[in-house]
Amino acid sequence: MADIEIQRNHGLDWAGAQALAQSWRAQAESDWGMTCTHTPGETQDRLTFERPGAQGVLRVDAVQFELQITLGFLLRAYKNQMAEKINRNLDEALASLR
Repeated sequence: MADIEIQRNHGLDWAGAQALAQSWRAQAESDWGMTCTHTPGETQDRLTFERPGAQGVLRVDAVQFELQITLGFLLRAYKNQMAEKINRNLDEALASLR
């Protein structure tokens, strides 16, 4: 079971949603040291990511983003702050694309 789960309708077209997911991937790799794997699909793209202490998946389709993160023991103490930051970043990214 994931420690952080975020589902958000995005209101973007498919290309815009994919571009936002790739932007998230770039930030996860550069800022958080995540190793990411992108699996494109016809109706849904999937990004799996991991680093010591955290792993998860970002799914994006034509309607929504779904992010699930499982945290290691030490990071669980920060899960509320992490969820708030992720939600804030997603709000800002979506606002900039509308």
